[in-house]
Amino acid sequence: MATEDDSVKAIPQSIEPRPHRAEGSTPATTGDTELLPALSADEYEVAHGEKLSKTLDLDTWVPGTDLAAMYARLEQEVTEAVKQEREFQKRIRETIFPMLRGRKGAPACAGVYRVRLDQLEDVHRKLLFNGAVEACDGNVVSHDTLPVTITQIGVCLVSYRGDQGSWVHRIFRRDLRTSSVTDPVEETMELLERRTKRAASGQSSTHDRLSELARRGIMAYAERAVLMKRSEALWRMGHGSPTPYELVTGSGMPELLGASLDLMRHIVDEHKRFVFVPSSTSERQLLTIGNALMPLEYAIIDTNKHTLERIAAGHYRGEGWGVLRDAVKAFVEDCGPKIVVGVYRASRLAPAQMFYAHKDHALQGALIAMADSVLQEHRGFPMLVDLADSVCGASFGGDAFAASTQLAYAAAGEPFRYMSERSTRTR
Repeated sequence: MATEDDSVKAIPQSIEPRPHRAEGSTPATTGDTELLPALSADEYEVAHGEKLSKTLDLDTWVPGTDLAAMYARLEQEVTEAVKQEREFQKRIRETIFPMLRGRKGAPACAGVYRVRLDQLEDVHRKLLFNGAVEACDGNVVSHDTLPVTITQIGVCLVSYRGDQGSWVHRIFRRDLRTSSVTDPVEETMELLERRTKRAASGQSSTHDRLSELARRGIMAYAERAVLMKRSEALWRMGHGSPTPYELVTGSGMPELLGASLDLMRHIVDEHKRFVFVPSSTSERQLLTIGNALMPLEYAIIDTNKHTLERIAAGHYRGEGWGVLRDAVKAFVEDCGPKIVVGVYRASRLAPAQMFYAHKDHALQGALIAMADSVLQEHRGFPMLVDLADSVCGASFGGDAFAASTQLAYAAAGEPFRYMSERSTRTR
């Protein structure tokens, strides 16, 4: 459908995607401390244009009332940064774009493509506006108190023909539901021991893994399961990646990993007509390439195999994984090369967006993502995903959830005792 620019051919070997993690995912840690590399004084100076000692010297700070000086510095820094970025965008178009198709290991459809207005109109008329594309998004909210932590996960499926359905599940976590200990003192000590491993109310911790799993892994699975098992549309549009970090690792749960592998294989091997667009990504090198695109251009850069290999490396330690290790390896080898990674720009005002699609339908998948994104000129992000997010927020948002939990505590005779300090603030 789209036509490839003859002057554009594919990406250097050194530019490869890194594992994509959803917003809010947790980096490698030891205890509650992230494993951060040391940052030298020279590295700080190169990145920020001043020595760390100058930053720490309060004599170099300006009074907060001197707004004119702050605005002038802000304008200068932004102007210089944008000017430098534009220069690099020219270099990328001249040097990187011609390398995309010829790069070793690049997918057959790699390259830069220009989209015509009549092609967008065709997608609007034949696919988007007649309901042949459905999008799914989820929403998760938690109410964490000492007696119980309640996590609500809601998922909504929408198309431009209307709401296609919504589903919700609540998880109730109590630190001690049952105990084999009959001695009341020992049972109390067991409760205290469990709670020493929990984070403060309303905060996450690497020790408190169950809360994180409820928030990320299960919702990621539910979103993709609804797309595959509840949607009847020809094309499915998702938020994030078709093979997110949370599902490829099982979020630490072998049972979730087994179910996720089956689900992701179904997406890649059986359905195939999908396009996923993440809200954000750590792939800054891909966004740099994407921002060198002209409006209504997209680039298909690589497959998802390298990313999946990195995600799979270093996980699945300990008991319970068994044959799943081999299953993950087989999934990466089989499905990784079938998923392509690309970027597109929907308008002059919009930033580049990253997308995932099946290699056999990547050109049409990119067209669908772009056609939906041009409906929001300033954002350049698929409006159907935003619609799913809005419906989900309205149906399963935090305000209604908090109100219902507070009513439940009031009915139990404790309307305020277990509320956090922040939740009872009047300002």
